[in-house]
Amino acid sequence: MRAIRCRFWGEPETLGLDEVTTPPLQAGQVRILVHAAGVNYADVLMIGGKFHHKPAFPFSPGLELAGVISEVAADVRSLRPGQRVLALVADGAFAEEAVAAAGDVIVLPDAMEFAIAAGFARTYGAAWIGLVEQARLRPGEVLLVHGVSGGVALAALDVGKALGATVIASAGTADKVAVAAAGGADHAMDYVREDIREQVRILTDGRGVDVVFDPIGGEVFERSLRSCAWGARLIMAGFESGRAPQIQGNLLFARNAAVFGLNWDSCRERAPMAVSDGIRTLLGWFAEDRLRPHTAHRFDLAEAPQALRLLADRTTTGKVVLTTGRDR
Repeated sequence: MRAIRCRFWGEPETLGLDEVTTPPLQAGQVRILVHAAGVNYADVLMIGGKFHHKPAFPFSPGLELAGVISEVAADVRSLRPGQRVLALVADGAFAEEAVAAAGDVIVLPDAMEFAIAAGFARTYGAAWIGLVEQARLRPGEVLLVHGVSGGVALAALDVGKALGATVIASAGTADKVAVAAAGGADHAMDYVREDIREQVRILTDGRGVDVVFDPIGGEVFERSLRSCAWGARLIMAGFESGRAPQIQGNLLFARNAAVFGLNWDSCRERAPMAVSDGIRTLLGWFAEDRLRPHTAHRFDLAEAPQALRLLADRTTTGKVVLTTGRDR
């Protein structure tokens, strides 16, 4: 089979496409013919030796995939060959075949294409943990989502709308603001050129927002804290700005507010059932037409270095996936 291989820590351009033997199937696992694989910034970190999981060389990157089960281990009873599935893996998704633990494999709705499914679990799963498990977002509340052009923030916008919230979305350029508006935001703003606090004050008649979902961090988070209503919940979903925010306790105290840290990989490790149950619920919402996942960039498997370079340079809008050329 063909697989993208990392032989030493480096930049995306150091990766190669090789012919390799198929991975062995062990107890509790299933083998999947990969149709598409999600590409994440964590993959950039992994091939650079900066991710918490450091596989032995040579390895194939890739943390999520979608395809068809071709084989199941003798002790696996919940899945069978021929099923269309998505799967979360520690590595190995950037290949024509992959193995995954049966507990990390979820059957897809018939209507979901593989390219959408391949980029669904990590983005929508993170949005679920943040907005449902942590913030307990309720219908009628106001949700402020930052960085709405990246996959996780777009998923948070989509999940927020499905939960019945009014969504204010922000992005850092005019083009990305347009992506946020097209994604279904009730209001969209440019957090670089516009005053977050003033815009929120106008849009909420001075009340403030109930929930903030922020993968940017730094000054954006700090300004968001000043835009919160009483009893607000703020989700720190990353630090794309390169700086963790300095949280002023007096502002939390005055607003009776709470801050949650959202580390997706930690949730996968420590609360796997909550993650899997959330993804299954979200797939049900997709089948009911309550969600509108958006995949903006599709590359052939051989083009993995180009796909990862887009993420490394933070020039993407929406989810990035690799496809192996297999039919739906």
